[in-house]
Amino acid sequence: MAIPEFIVALRRQIGHDRLWLMAASGVVMRSIDGVRHVLLVRRADDGEWTVTAGVVDPGEEPSAAAEREVLEEAGVVCRVERLAWVYVEPPKVHENGDQAQYLQLVLSASWVSGEPRPADSESTDARWCPVAELPPMRPYQRARIAAALADGPTWLGHDEGMRWAGES
Repeated sequence: MAIPEFIVALRRQIGHDRLWLMAASGVVMRSIDGVRHVLLVRRADDGEWTVTAGVVDPGEEPSAAAEREVLEEAGVVCRVERLAWVYVEPPKVHENGDQAQYLQLVLSASWVSGEPRPADSESTDARWCPVAELPPMRPYQRARIAAALADGPTWLGHDEGMRWAGES
């Protein structure tokens, strides 16, 4: 996975110590022949199907980060419409030993233009998938999609989404 330059610079000073970072996930929806579809990418590192996501750069608006990540990873232009879910992910140790913990902002977006394709080295495939026919995915990925589809207020906290996903 590509590491933003500001993180590379920080790592030169702090090594592998834990960084607190903000991430934005763009859950892009599109109606095709009257059926609701979600944009998915297949990650190059583990082969998992996911929604697009990435680190928010310093000073960047989270909605702009989500739109940028969708374009960079899947070649699709989208428009963020609302904040669907905010939660803190568990601490993570990346393959290179870097430690991080992410404040995850899940943003619901609508398709503007472009057809899905693996637009960078982070994904090997990209496609529209009918919401009712999602491939095998990790529970938190399904919960991100559910939050984007939900009417009502923004989901707040890890527990709300994981309860939906059937986890505690």
